[in-house]
Amino acid sequence: MSSSKATEAETKLSEKGPGKRPRVPSPLSQAEKQAKRAKSVARATAKRLKKQRGHVPEVCSPEDVRWTDIVSLLGQDVVDKAAEDGSEFNSPFLFKSEVELEVKAISSNGEGLAQSDEEDSNPWVVVVPFCLPGERVKCRVFKNDRMHSLADFMQIIRPNSVLRDNEKVNCKYFSKCGGCQYQMLSYETQLAFKRNVVVKAYKNYSGLPESTIPEIQPTIGSPLQYGYRTKITPHFQAPPPKVDRIALQAQVENGDKPDWLQIGFNIQSQNKVFDIEECPIATPVLNRALPEIFQNVVKTIHTYKKGATLLLRESLDTSVDPDPSDTSKDTKLCITNNHASIRERVGGFLFEYVASSFFQNNNAILPALTSYVREAVASLYPDPDDPSRPTHLIDTYCGSGLFAITLSPDFSTVAGIEISADSILYAKRNAKLNGIAAEKMTFRKGDAAEIFKTVSDFPPEKTVMVIDPPRKGCDDLFIEQLLEFRPKVVAYVSCNVHTQARDVGKILKATQDSVEGEGKKYVLESLRGFDLFPQTAHVESVAILRLV
Repeated sequence: MSSSKATEAETKLSEKGPGKRPRVPSPLSQAEKQAKRAKSVARATAKRLKKQRGHVPEVCSPEDVRWTDIVSLLGQDVVDKAAEDGSEFNSPFLFKSEVELEVKAISSNGEGLAQSDEEDSNPWVVVVPFCLPGERVKCRVFKNDRMHSLADFMQIIRPNSVLRDNEKVNCKYFSKCGGCQYQMLSYETQLAFKRNVVVKAYKNYSGLPESTIPEIQPTIGSPLQYGYRTKITPHFQAPPPKVDRIALQAQVENGDKPDWLQIGFNIQSQNKVFDIEECPIATPVLNRALPEIFQNVVKTIHTYKKGATLLLRESLDTSVDPDPSDTSKDTKLCITNNHASIRERVGGFLFEYVASSFFQNNNAILPALTSYVREAVASLYPDPDDPSRPTHLIDTYCGSGLFAITLSPDFSTVAGIEISADSILYAKRNAKLNGIAAEKMTFRKGDAAEIFKTVSDFPPEKTVMVIDPPRKGCDDLFIEQLLEFRPKVVAYVSCNVHTQARDVGKILKATQDSVEGEGKKYVLESLRGFDLFPQTAHVESVAILRLV
């Protein structure tokens, strides 16, 4: 090869760039390429549908509760037919399509269930937050699933003028933040909606005949509808990987907040944080503390390698000597240390617990809740001289002793059962704090597998048992042990009415063949919701069971 030709070849090679090879023409025609692409898409679609069809929501989970409401709206026969002909995932809505729909119902999660009003539309539901039955809403679809789509709220086209009152909205982040669902409703309507959640939970999850379920009483409201929440947990993300940490430190030392730093709560339906300045359902004490706490995050953000969640919890001043009968020295503070002790007053009782542990977040309604449980049990035996009146109380899942202590005046012997050793220490301290003799009240560590062995000295026929489990409810092993022990009365307090309905159904069905009058058959005496979280769709409930 001549030097001129070699130079020319080198020039062409350099223009192509190092390591790049000349493009070889595809032997496939355009039609063949399209066919190949179509096969690839078909394979991917088939794989996705197989995964979707194999997915079954956990029973009583929010996803399962939503699905139950969707089936109720569409009709079981429609859902069965779609599954039979393979169209259950054939959404009429494309990803990110913006549509106007009619809201037909509201789910137990507080979401609107909307449908297209076009005559030839497929049976399909679109789940849209922040809207009400009877409204026309504009939304943007972001996910398609079995017989339904999930969508972001965009705007109300035609409001329900009977239910909606936007002047009642007390938060500038409402319809962006995922924390509240019902701020546009009157409080009376919120309570009515929540009673209906309890009604549907027992209809859908208890498996009990309607005749065995007493009339569900009106939901007890919170004395405070705003400013009630004694605990909030804002969060934030760590600096992006490409951020220069040294430059960032120089920036934030002067309190200059980076544009990418958001401190607050998640946007509705998104794993993305947005900035907040206040939270109207949080107590004034927590809201006053927010600016300084957030500013400290800004000044130290360069030290974070991972995102973090902040804890803000209201507490009485624990440096003051506690006195259950004296409220004159009560001073409320904001605590941010997970390991600090929190002190709260519930009616005439004081409670202390570690900040990171569980304790109800609406202090305002706790006296009504605990008094209701106490009175509901007492009403079963109105005669104080009745020899069958229970004398013993067991508080399972007792935590720091809330129900054991507040119900103790009606019993001669009380025991709290708890798996956490730290909670038992606080429960014992709280009993002493409230002047309850150690001879009367004990707290015992119970292993989940043999939890009732710790109270084998209690006479079942004279015992009331309080159950206040986590959201997942009671497992089968616990229910089996309860049925073997068979206390005279069971007060089931629940933060998830759906798992409560499931568990109560199991208990009643396990004893349904027992003969009444022998004290072996459980009946459901009363059922009532409590609104611990106004402005949200959440409702708690109390079920009272008695042996007959």
